[in-house]
Amino acid sequence: METSTDGTSTGGSSAEGSGVEGSGAGLPAGTRAAAPPASLSPSRASDFMQCPLLYRFRVIDRLPEKPSEAATRGTLVHAVLERLFDAPATERTAPRAKALIPGQWDRLRESKPEVVELFADDPEGERLARWLGEAEQLLERWFTLEDPTRLEPAERELFVEAELDSGLRLRGIIDRVDVAPTGEVRIVDYKTGKAPRPEYAEGALFQMKFYALVVWRLKRVVPRRLQLVYLGSGDVLTYDPVFADLERVERKLLALWEAISAATESGEWRPRPSKLCGWCDHQAVCPEFGGTPPPYPLPVRSPESG
Repeated sequence: METSTDGTSTGGSSAEGSGVEGSGAGLPAGTRAAAPPASLSPSRASDFMQCPLLYRFRVIDRLPEKPSEAATRGTLVHAVLERLFDAPATERTAPRAKALIPGQWDRLRESKPEVVELFADDPEGERLARWLGEAEQLLERWFTLEDPTRLEPAERELFVEAELDSGLRLRGIIDRVDVAPTGEVRIVDYKTGKAPRPEYAEGALFQMKFYALVVWRLKRVVPRRLQLVYLGSGDVLTYDPVFADLERVERKLLALWEAISAATESGEWRPRPSKLCGWCDHQAVCPEFGGTPPPYPLPVRSPESG
């Protein structure tokens, strides 16, 4: 489950480095040792397309980011929806889903202690209660969009990883995989935000086509349907991919990876200002806001070396 810039959980892996983390000695508190990127997930691909410098801060420098209420709520809702399918079909009800919230919130605080900071200034618990109530509303809306008593997911929170012929490694976490008796595959992703306007729908489908490509690489099966369930607005966006879609996505990812590799070697990560800058945690070190990025932590190839 990945997180977009608006705090909406999206599904996927955040481990984008080499897979080997150093001790972090000499680094600011909360940061990890830098390493060249060795894989690509939907969220990190979107980061680079949005702003190459943001990609650098997250993947190369691994700068810490503060948790947000929206992103944490999305993580909580995803956890509840995953656990709900542990119950027999007839017991998958809205009251049961809401009853799972306190336990999953406790688990989230144990696994990610930093989320406790979100409500550190809420001694009476009023804001926390309102926040938990919003999570309940999202879950209630889901029951109007899908009927879990009629679903038996083949996989939930499925980690997938595949290597392309070029050597590029793709990875991510799929919220849910449904397999019909006929063998047809449906990939489902929960979004706790609102559905995008039609002109931005292709960007939302990019993540799903990314997963479809990985599934095809692993299983040699083109998913029959890609389904985005928007709990924030009550919309369901579906798309039935064909093999040509996967070929186009693969070409796009290869071009992205070439650009990422070039930037990694040169150390040139240019900011790309947009309205999304308002959501960014790294304005203090961004040139667009008068900041100075930290020293580049990786070796840089000189222009003379080609």
